[in-house]
Amino acid sequence: MGLLEAIILSVLAASTPLLLAAAGELVTERAGVLNLGVEGMMIMGAACGFAGAYLTGSTLLGAGVGITAGTAMSAIFAALTLGLAVNQVATGLALTILGIGLSGLIGAGFVGDRIVGAPHLHIPLLTDTPLIGRVLFGQDAFVYASVALVIAIWWFLHRTRAGLILRAIGDNHASAHALGYPVLKIRTLAVLFGGACAGLGGAYLPLAYTPFFIPGMTAGRGWIALALVVFASWRPMRLVVGAYLFGAVTILQLHAQGAGLGIPSQLMSSLPYLATVLVLVVISRARGTAGSAAPASLGAAFVPDR
Repeated sequence: MGLLEAIILSVLAASTPLLLAAAGELVTERAGVLNLGVEGMMIMGAACGFAGAYLTGSTLLGAGVGITAGTAMSAIFAALTLGLAVNQVATGLALTILGIGLSGLIGAGFVGDRIVGAPHLHIPLLTDTPLIGRVLFGQDAFVYASVALVIAIWWFLHRTRAGLILRAIGDNHASAHALGYPVLKIRTLAVLFGGACAGLGGAYLPLAYTPFFIPGMTAGRGWIALALVVFASWRPMRLVVGAYLFGAVTILQLHAQGAGLGIPSQLMSSLPYLATVLVLVVISRARGTAGSAAPASLGAAFVPDR
């Protein structure tokens, strides 16, 4: 029972940054913008979030600084791709490289320092309930925020007029512009929201997952978050399943190594990424016959009439 509880808690912790970053990217792609800079935004959120928490002594302020860093990176992306119509793929990759390098510079002075991690919820009796107590009532605020964020995104996209307009822009930006909707403004807001979520997902790593910062600590989570959006078919609720599935693969390979299985550790460490590739191949083949659920204008530049 104790081992099962420990595994579930580890899966929740490993899945939370993926869910936060993927939720923001889902909104961005729903608006018809492909942002490949999620990894760079996450690592910037991690570096700046840890620096903010270390200097202020507040996890909340650290999370705010991480969100600000991710938003700033996404603002650069929006200015280039939406303002200047630069290629989205090239810009996203460039921002990832920039984020990795800049985060190393910002975090260099904090390597080896430690902070007090985000506190966990504790409700007498409920949290102490065997197995489900700590799982449901003993998490940190980031875990609850990630689930609440996905629910809010689902409600926004499918139950509000603004969400309908955003999806319409993602499906056909030219028609939406002809109807008088501000395509560039809405896409910019979607990109900024995605960057804020990526920054928060990155900040979670040094603020709650581990109480310290090391360069490159996102370790490809931004790329997995991008794959999760495709895995979820751009549907928020499927995103939760996908994030916890990939989190489970990450944690189970660690337990397999600890159990002393005769499998090379390098192969076990690559399992989350192999699973990502496998899922994308399966989804691609399935959509070859059933059609794609992706926004029709995903990645397409929009230049308004002058």
